[in-house]
Amino acid sequence: MRTYRLVIACPDRVGIVAKVSNFLALYNGWINEASHHSDEQSGWFFMRHEIRAESLPFGIEAFREAFAPIAEEFSMTWRITDSAQKKRVVLMASRESHCLADLLHRFHTDELDCEIPCVISNHDDLRSMVEWHGIPFFHVPVDPKDKAPAFAEVSRLVEAHGADVVVLARYMQILPPQLCRDYAEKVINIHHSFLPSFVGAKPYHQASLRGVKLIGATCHYVTEELDAGPIIEQDVVRVSHADSIEDMVRFGRDVEKMVLARGLRYHLEDRVLVHGNKTVVFD
Repeated sequence: MRTYRLVIACPDRVGIVAKVSNFLALYNGWINEASHHSDEQSGWFFMRHEIRAESLPFGIEAFREAFAPIAEEFSMTWRITDSAQKKRVVLMASRESHCLADLLHRFHTDELDCEIPCVISNHDDLRSMVEWHGIPFFHVPVDPKDKAPAFAEVSRLVEAHGADVVVLARYMQILPPQLCRDYAEKVINIHHSFLPSFVGAKPYHQASLRGVKLIGATCHYVTEELDAGPIIEQDVVRVSHADSIEDMVRFGRDVEKMVLARGLRYHLEDRVLVHGNKTVVFD
């Protein structure tokens, strides 16, 4: 079913829900799903409505025009999107295939409602897997002595393919600050949840030596500060002394790909609202 997704954040006050609901009722808008959250700490209110597009007498541009006075009255930061307009997702990866393969499979089986115009990688290892899905693959090597040309090409490719969101599916390079700023809240990354306890190489080996009992993964938006952007989704799995390092690596890959897929799905469905360095996720 085609829906419009109305997403709102604004200073909290009496009458917000009533005003929005009355507006939708005035135009016979049929609400499929409604989510609200009042954050007492920040004093902000967050809202997400899914409205049947066919129930309204106008299209999305006319909706924006009609709703604008209410948005101004309540000082809203807001957007409305059309579920019929699939978001374009550019995937980036290096050599590890588990996250990329999982997302490609979900795309191939229509579990992810999006378009994937291309995959970009700093290595050529995953080309055959990507091209099997009929998706263009771009190999952009990164010279550790001068990364600027490579990231200039990455930026060109992302823009040329009209990316609405970029997903770092185990892309093992740090994005330059300008790219982070250009695509603020539009670049999604995944990392193991040992950070910052076990940084650097072989985190699962370090964790095994420390006898950890939980391992996990964090999906977040990318900012200029490494691995410190607003968190979209997290999960954990228990481990024990009986688990080998190889077991822990396997468990870690499983939880990474699940968390990344959920985080991307929430973003594609406009379920994530960013406020400062926090998120409200209406799952």
